[in-house]
Amino acid sequence: MSFASLGLSDDIVRAVTELGYTEPTPIQTQAIPVVLSGRDLMGGAQTGTGKTAGFTLPILQRLSDRSVKGPSTGRPPVRALVLTPTRELAAQVEESVRNYGKYLKLTSMTMFGGVSINPQIKQLRSRVDILVATPGRLLDHIQQGTLDLSQVEILVLDEADRMLDMGFIRDIKKILALLPKDRQNLLFSATFSDEIKLLADSLLKSPELIEVARRNAAAETISQKIHPVDRDQKRQLLAHLIKQNNWFQVLVFTRTKHGANRLAEQLDKDGISALAIHGNKSQGARTRALAEFKEGTLQVLVATDIAARGIDIDQLPHVVNYELPNVPEDYVHRIGRTGRAGAVGEAVSLVCVDEKKLLADIERVMKRQIPSEVVPGFEPDPNAKPEPIQQRSGGGGGRQGQGRGAPRSGSSGAGAGQGGRTQSRQPAAQAGNHNSRSPAGGRRPTGRHH
Repeated sequence: MSFASLGLSDDIVRAVTELGYTEPTPIQTQAIPVVLSGRDLMGGAQTGTGKTAGFTLPILQRLSDRSVKGPSTGRPPVRALVLTPTRELAAQVEESVRNYGKYLKLTSMTMFGGVSINPQIKQLRSRVDILVATPGRLLDHIQQGTLDLSQVEILVLDEADRMLDMGFIRDIKKILALLPKDRQNLLFSATFSDEIKLLADSLLKSPELIEVARRNAAAETISQKIHPVDRDQKRQLLAHLIKQNNWFQVLVFTRTKHGANRLAEQLDKDGISALAIHGNKSQGARTRALAEFKEGTLQVLVATDIAARGIDIDQLPHVVNYELPNVPEDYVHRIGRTGRAGAVGEAVSLVCVDEKKLLADIERVMKRQIPSEVVPGFEPDPNAKPEPIQQRSGGGGGRQGQGRGAPRSGSSGAGAGQGGRTQSRQPAAQAGNHNSRSPAGGRRPTGRHH
């Protein structure tokens, strides 16, 4: 199967080929013909399967094949709208659009908060065919009268599960009310919760359902392991594992921004180069940390869940859950940073007595038991008593120019992170150092997409 055989134009196939990709992934093989046909689509795919190209390539094809609908007066119309939960993902999706559409006469832009709105207003005065945006900043533009969505032909909700986790449902409903009823709708989600199904039922018209992996499943190329350990020995065990196994490019997850900062500082003192990224870090600090991590000069990157959305690194070998997530589905997203595009990856979780219920929830959702191995010298105290778990403090954090709603139940309160518009304006990385998004997200079309 080739990209040309899926019905894509020579100009699109040329751009894809120049990026080094020749064969579509399963999600692309199934999704591209559906999107090209104009049908609504509900797509389920685990991270790293090439999902983004599954909708960007056919959208480029459809828009380039058709002229603008209806008379255009004043500001040129936005023809396709892609909503994403985080600014990093928005930047990466829009870069995909630019890379794949380099030989087409279509324009695109990103729109998110945490940065000045004025350059975005200026850009909207020119033609924008494809807009990739986070919900909160999009509604800011609507309120200021700088954006017209009345001629949108295609709507994409990307990472819909994360958007609901972050409390965006009210924003999404407001945006849907501004769109023309006659449009194509595409919804992509790594997991299909009851809330996602309800949203899909209200949004999609006789959709085609595509699932390329069992729901809430991790890639088979990821080796998963649990290391039981006392809570006050986690940092020492992590340092031991990194040094003993000579690990480099280790992505470590914590629940809170404060915890990420503290762990990065402690690892540095242990002689392991580490930096933290989260919403309270400046845009420059996040950009530098990501750049150093991708280049391999930074050994450990400590991240919160939301901040890690959009981290897309070739051959990332190690993911460590320093603390298990409060939401079981987040475990799948976390470990999906490794084992991408068929590469082998390793996911290790350090689990203390406080987290036994969280581990049970994860194994129930994944429908499998994760192998457990006690590391000699770090045997947990069998008489240790569990203590209450601190709730995550905003994940990717900051206002991020997104979201108005409170997080849905089950998303751990403030863990909605970027969902709350009452939070302070905190700049975050625009993913300026992210890799080019390819059909598979960066190498060959076997994945790196969310």
